[in-house]
Amino acid sequence: MRDAYHEELDSIGEGLVEMARLVGSAIGRATTAILDADLKLAEHVIAGDEKVDDLQRDLEARAIALLARQQPVATDLRIVVTSLRMSADLERSGDLAQHVAKLARLRFPETAVPRDLHATILEMGQLAQRLMAKAAEVIITKDVELALQLEQDDDAMDLLHRTLFQHLMDDRWKHGIETAVDVTLLGRYYERFADHAVSVAKRVVYLVTGEHADEIAPAAPVEGA
Repeated sequence: MRDAYHEELDSIGEGLVEMARLVGSAIGRATTAILDADLKLAEHVIAGDEKVDDLQRDLEARAIALLARQQPVATDLRIVVTSLRMSADLERSGDLAQHVAKLARLRFPETAVPRDLHATILEMGQLAQRLMAKAAEVIITKDVELALQLEQDDDAMDLLHRTLFQHLMDDRWKHGIETAVDVTLLGRYYERFADHAVSVAKRVVYLVTGEHADEIAPAAPVEGA
């Protein structure tokens, strides 16, 4: 019985990794769709979010069943409860990727992103995908140091987000109000996606250490590194 119980715990972790990989791929494909005005790809991303939702519902059902049957305590309880919270973060990340794809569909055959902002949005999309890939690695490895690095990596997304607003507030903005709204929304979607990746990593820190990530001082950089 205990072997089956721990197998079920492991399978919940595997489900989280699958969710992270799916939403990471989704934000990458949604970015391509928004920049290339690729309607077919946008539709694939929108439809694919159902799989993420299904995984989240399945994981939630299994976690609740474990709580009811096994009544875990200490570390095992922390695993189950934290996994539920991570699955919610990942499901929301999938929704954000879907929002990007829906905006691509809404503006088709035009693109929602002015040509002079393509590089910034592309960088935001690539960074979002990398952050989620790191979050998946953290779930697998339980590497606390790597998890803590994600918050520092997220600073780059915040900088890109501010760059978008600088363009929007520039007196030379010539793309109109509708495009300004689109770009504002896109910036928010990517920024929130990155926040969810960081949140997943922070929850792994809590899972491993029993301490919240904000309470753990990052390791000092190695001199000369």
